[in-house]
Formats: sequence, C-alpha cells, structure tokens
Amino acid sequence: MKTGLRITAFAAALAGAFGTAYGVGQAFDPVVAERPRTHQDRHPSGAAESERGGSAAHAPGGLQISEGGYTLDLDTPTVTAGESAELRFTVRDADGRAVGEYRREHDKELHLIVASRDLVTYRHLHPERTPDGTWSTPVDLPRAGGYRVFADFTPDRPGAENLTLGADLAASGPYSPRELPRSSATARVDGYDVKLTGTLTPGRASELRLTVSRDGEPVTDLQPYLGAYGHLVALRAGDLAYLHVHPEGEPGDGTTRPGPHVSFTATAPSSGSYRLFLDFKHDGVVRTAAFTVETGQAVAEEAGPTSPDPAESPGHSDDGHGH
Repeated sequence: MKTGLRITAFAAALAGAFGTAYGVGQAFDPVVAERPRTHQDRHPSGAAESERGGSAAHAPGGLQISEGGYTLDLDTPTVTAGESAELRFTVRDADGRAVGEYRREHDKELHLIVASRDLVTYRHLHPERTPDGTWSTPVDLPRAGGYRVFADFTPDRPGAENLTLGADLAASGPYSPRELPRSSATARVDGYDVKLTGTLTPGRASELRLTVSRDGEPVTDLQPYLGAYGHLVALRAGDLAYLHVHPEGEPGDGTTRPGPHVSFTATAPSSGSYRLFLDFKHDGVVRTAAFTVETGQAVAEEAGPTSPDPAESPGHSDDGHGH
C-alpha cells in the first residue's frame, strides 16, 4: 500500500522584482555585488509589505522572507562565483529570537535549496545548526548571477506548520546569461540514464515516473536517501514557483522496491515550463538528474544532456552537507 504524500506547492518571488544585490550588465560584463542588506532590508515593516501588495496571510509560500511569525535572516547575501563560501543564516521568531528546535522531516530538521534564476545551477543542501541557532553550510556556485535560497522547515512548537521561506542570493563575477535547457525525456548524469514518463498537469494530480539505468541495465539497488529512494523538486521557469515532492512508498514498507522505478504524484500550480531535479543515491553517492518539461505535454523521447554539468550540480557522498 502506497504511503500518502505531502505535496507542498508554493511560489517564490517574481523574477522581474528580483531584489538580489548584484548588478547585471551585458553578457560577459562583470557583475559586482552591492552593499550587504541591512537589518531593516531583511526585516521590512508591515507598511512596506503592504505597499508591495498583498498581506502575509494571502502570500504563497517561499515568496516572503517572513511568514507566520518566522523570518529567514540570511547572513550571507553575497558570494563570489567559483569560490567556496560559508552560507550562514538564522530562522527567527516574531520576537527576533533564533529558533532552536525543529521537527525532523525526512531525516533532517531543515532542507535548503539554492537554485539559479536561469534554473541551470541547483543545490540541495543540508546545513548544520550551532547551539545559538545559526545554520551554516559550504557552498560553491560556479557562475555569477542571481540565485534563490529556500529554507523548508517546521518549528517544533505547538500548532506550528511547515514553512518555506525564501531569500535572494547574489554571486559576483563575470556574468553570461544561459537559456533554459531543452525538453527531453532522458537525463544523463555520471554514466546513469534517467528516463521520465508522465505529464505534469496544471491544477490536477498526475503521476511522474522516473526510471534509473546504468550501461543499459536497470538499477535495482537504489539506496535510501533522506528516508526515500528519490526526491523531486520542480521549479517553474520565470518566477521559480516551487514544488517539493516525495515519492510514493518508502524503504522498508514491504511494497516499495529500490528501483529501477521511482514514482511521484505532483500537481503543477499553473501552466508553463518547469525544471525538474531528481536526487537519487547509488553506490554511496547522491546524484541529480534534471529535466525541462512543459505542462500538459509528454516530454520528448529524444535523449539529451539535460542534467546539469558536474560543476552545476555535483554529486557527493552522503557527508551531511547534501549536494
């Protein structure tokens, strides 16, 4: 019997209103980070939020840096492209105090996604928390430009619900825009082929099935990663509307096999182009296969190199920092 799914759909800020602190010139012109945001920038007043339109109660998840009395305080709003940096942040409550207790979900207290605005670079990270409530994780972003940071968590407090807060991150350096990769049914990563079947449908749940093979042979010994045989994140092109979907079934339930198929049920919030990122673990390494799909259309059968280059989404052993 398949376990129930919790599918959370939420939208990030509009790309046109993207407020990250970097200046984008013409192609290959340098991108220079502006001043870091002040405390007031990170914690806007209610009046300012009203002027931007809409109240917090009606805003979709991930659009706001603050929601439900909690704020994502990003201490590292800028990094340098191509250089390793420590990404640091704190989740604060309505009184400004660092949150120190979280409910564990999928083996982690907090999941962190970093994605470039052009959906070429993707990171699924698992930061570590110090006793004072500060989270940190190493990050190395290969290209200059704008990025979006998503923190997915549930405070361990009575009545608390799952939240996803979003913040902008800038990577300084020479900037060259990239186009959205073309649609393809097969993604190749590190010698693995991952085939996607199914259709992402706006406003209606539909099945997406991913099949993992290597050297033409099905992979039937996928390893559990964060309590599942696969994790799927979908980001809508243009505004990064976000879906985090976990597969049907789970390891050890007596019915779910460790490959080659991993199935998901997902609902697109609207029509458009989406970038799908599948995390799967095999031979002790977590890899990411990426696809571009159009809602309401079956993906093309032609295979293509639609997964990120190794520099864009590197595979890692499961060392606690994610990948």
